[in-house]
Amino acid sequence: MPDSVPAPVPVAAPAPFRWQIASAVSASPQEAWRWITSVQGIGAELAPYLRMSVPPGIASLDDMAVVPGQRLFRSTLYLFGVLAVDHSDLTLLSLEPGVGFVEQSPMRSMPQWRHARSITPSATGCTITDSLQFDPRWAPAFSSWCVRRLFAHRHAVLRARLGPSTG
Repeated sequence: MPDSVPAPVPVAAPAPFRWQIASAVSASPQEAWRWITSVQGIGAELAPYLRMSVPPGIASLDDMAVVPGQRLFRSTLYLFGVLAVDHSDLTLLSLEPGVGFVEQSPMRSMPQWRHARSITPSATGCTITDSLQFDPRWAPAFSSWCVRRLFAHRHAVLRARLGPSTG
């Protein structure tokens, strides 16, 4: 019998992580939209853990010509605001003012990063929901833990800045 080498068994790529978090706030949907699309709001949500670079003169998504699926700019991500640790090719797939957006921005650390943020009106303000899907290149369990902690922090900031819902 001739020696034969067994055919390689295909290994499925690890499934991307999925996670969702929502916060009810007392701000109106319009106030929430202004916050979530402003550089100041994004910066406050990320601080003190991360800082994202943005092109000079940009204060909000309203200052940019958004073409769905086309990169807006490359942002450098700074750990604790000083140490460059990653970059993101900021790309919006959809943008509906006052309602939400879908961002799908490849990063050096995560070839797949999808962040959908929506605003749902309520009787006492609105609910802001973040739905995340990501596939870390390295240390998936640790990366997933970091993303969850960061978004839990972001939502704590949202509730503090936009007022917790009273309903």
